[in-house]
Amino acid sequence: MRAIHPIASVPNPDCVLRQNSVRRRVLTSGAGGGGSAMDWGGWRVWSDDGGFRIWTWIGSWPGLQFLLLLAALLTVRQDTPAPAVRTQAAAARTVASASAAATVKPPPSKSGPMPAQRAPVTANDAARFLAQATFGPKLEEIDRVTQIGYGGWLDEQFAQPASSQLDFITAAGPDYQREWRLDAWFMNALGGQDPFNASLVHRDQLRQRVAFALSEIFVVSDATSDLLGGQVRGMTHYYDTLARDAFGNYRQLLEDVTLHPVMGIYLSALGNQKPNPASNIRPDENYAREAMQLFSVGLVMLNPDGTPKLDTAGKPIPSYNQETVKGFAHVFTGWTFKKCVTLGDFTCYVWDSSDPSWTSRMENFASYHASAQDKQLLIYPGVALPNGVLAGGGSAQNNLKAALDNIFNHPNVGPFIGRQLIQRLVTSNPSPAYVARVAAAFDNNGQGVRGDMKAVIRAILFDAEARDPGSRPPNFGKVREPLLRLTHLWRALNARSQSGHMDEFWTLDMNIGQSPMYAPSVFNFFSPRYTPSGELTDLGLAAPELQLATDYMMPSTEGYLGYKTYEVYTENPDLGPNEIAIDISRDTPLAADAAALVDRYNLLFLSGQMSAGMRQALLTRLNGMPANSLEARRTRVKEALYLIVNSPEYVVQK
Repeated sequence: MRAIHPIASVPNPDCVLRQNSVRRRVLTSGAGGGGSAMDWGGWRVWSDDGGFRIWTWIGSWPGLQFLLLLAALLTVRQDTPAPAVRTQAAAARTVASASAAATVKPPPSKSGPMPAQRAPVTANDAARFLAQATFGPKLEEIDRVTQIGYGGWLDEQFAQPASSQLDFITAAGPDYQREWRLDAWFMNALGGQDPFNASLVHRDQLRQRVAFALSEIFVVSDATSDLLGGQVRGMTHYYDTLARDAFGNYRQLLEDVTLHPVMGIYLSALGNQKPNPASNIRPDENYAREAMQLFSVGLVMLNPDGTPKLDTAGKPIPSYNQETVKGFAHVFTGWTFKKCVTLGDFTCYVWDSSDPSWTSRMENFASYHASAQDKQLLIYPGVALPNGVLAGGGSAQNNLKAALDNIFNHPNVGPFIGRQLIQRLVTSNPSPAYVARVAAAFDNNGQGVRGDMKAVIRAILFDAEARDPGSRPPNFGKVREPLLRLTHLWRALNARSQSGHMDEFWTLDMNIGQSPMYAPSVFNFFSPRYTPSGELTDLGLAAPELQLATDYMMPSTEGYLGYKTYEVYTENPDLGPNEIAIDISRDTPLAADAAALVDRYNLLFLSGQMSAGMRQALLTRLNGMPANSLEARRTRVKEALYLIVNSPEYVVQK
C-alpha cells in the first residue's frame, strides 16, 4: 500500500517544521528505522526523509494532523497569546479533549425532545443530522432534508424497502466468498444502483445504519469462527435479519437473533443439550450469559436514566447471578438446524453453505430439551413469573417464549439498549436525562407498545441534545469509527467501481482495524464503556472507538485513507475494475477557489463546524499550491480531502 501526497508546511508561532518530500513513509510503530528525533515543546518529534510524527504519552500523531489541531486551538482565543512552550501534560490534555470532545462532566440536560416536524434551518443542520443517521452525507441528501425536514426524511426512510445482502450474493452466483459478503455490505452502505438489477436503487440508509449499530451489539463474527468463515449466505442473512428488525420490535429482534443458526454457532447454542450426568453433559451457558450481559439487561440494575442502582452500601446491584445463567442455559437446549430435525438426527451438521437451513430458524428436538427442571430466570419488580421461576414441564417453544418475555420486560432493557444506540449514532456520553427520554420511548411508544424500534430511533435522533446546539453538553460527540470514515468519504465523493462490484476488502481489517461482522470477539471492536487512561478516565467519560486507536492502527488508517484519496479516483487510468474510486470531477473546477472548496468540504465532512484556525491552516496550504492546470486542481482537491478526513476536528463527530 502506498500513500503518495504533497504535505503542507504549517507555521507554528514558535517554529516551522517543514516536510522535505512529497513522498511520505507511514510509520507503523514507535520511532524506529532511519531518521532523527528531537524534543519540541514537551513532545517527541520523529522525522525521516518523508515526514514527521509527534509522540505524546497517549499515542502518536501525524505531524501535520497534530499541527492543524494546534493551529485551530491557538485561534480559539485571539486575545490570548499562546505559550512558547507547552508541557507534555498540556499536550495530552489537548489531544484528549479533541479526541473525545470532553472538558468537564456536565449536569444532566433538562431539555426535552425536539418536535419531529421541525425542518432544519440550514444545510449545516441537515449535514449534521445525516452524519448521525446515515453512512455519510451527500449533497443531494442534504438538500432533501432541508426541503422536507427531519421528520419528513425519517418517514421516507421508514417507508423504504430493506436492501438484502442475501439477494445480492444470490444474484452474484454460487461462488460464495467472504469478499462477496463485504461487497454486499458496502453496496447497501453506500447506496445507489444495484449492479445486478438496474431497476433496484438502494436508498434505505437509516435502516442500514441502524443495522450496523445493532451488528455491534448483537455481535457475530467470522474472524475467529472457522465454522462461520465460509458461511456467506448464513452471515448475510443474519445481517438482513438485523436490518429487517431495525424498524420492528425489540422483542422480535431478540427472538430472531436467538433462533438464528449463525448466532447458534457463534455462541454455541446450536446443539446445546439437556443435562445428562451419566455422560457428563451440562447445558452450555455461553449464549445464556451473553444474551443478558450484552444483548439486553447488562450486569447491574439500572435506573431509567441508565445510572446504576446502588444497595445500602453504595455498591451496584447485580442484575442476575449464576443460577439465572443456569436457568436460561436450560431454556436454550435442544435447538439445532432445521435440516437435522427433518432428518431426525440431532447431532448432524450442515456443511453446505447453500442449504436453506442457514437461512431458516433453528428448530427443537424435544428429547434434547431440558423440560423437566424448574428454571430460575430474571427477578425484577413486576416480573410475571413467580419469583422469576419458570416451572418445569413446558415445551421448548413455550419455555423459549416465557424466557424471552422475561428478558424483554426487564426494566433495564430500555436504558441499556437505548444508551448503546445513542453511542453508536450520536454521542459517546449521553446525559442521564437523554438516556431516560430514549428509555421512556422504548417502554412506551405513545400507543402503549413496548420495544418499538422506530420510536426509539425517533427519540434518539430528535432529542434536543442531539439536535439543538444550545442543549449539547460540553463533552458531546463521538469518535468516528474507521469504517464510517471510509464510507463517509466514499458517499460524499460518489465513489463507485467500474464493474459495480466492491470485492477489494479482504485486507480491510488489517488496514483500518474494522470490517463488517469481523470483530475479534462477541464484545465487538470496542467496549461501550472503554476509556483511555488519563484525563478521560479521571472525568468518568467513555470514548469507545478510541480502543481502535493503537500506535499501529492510527497511522495505518491514515495511510489507507491517504491512498484511497490520492490514488483511487475515477480519472486514474490505472484503476482496477473492482476498486471503489472517489469521483473528484464535481469538485475539481471548485478547486480554483480554495475558500469555496474548503467551504464545501466543511459542509460535507464537518457539518459546518470547522474552526477558524483549521480553515485558515487549510487555506494557507491550498493557496500555496498551484491551480493553473486540471491536474493541479485535482491535486488541490485530493490534498484538501486527505487533510480533512485525517484531522482531529473531523475524527470527532459533533
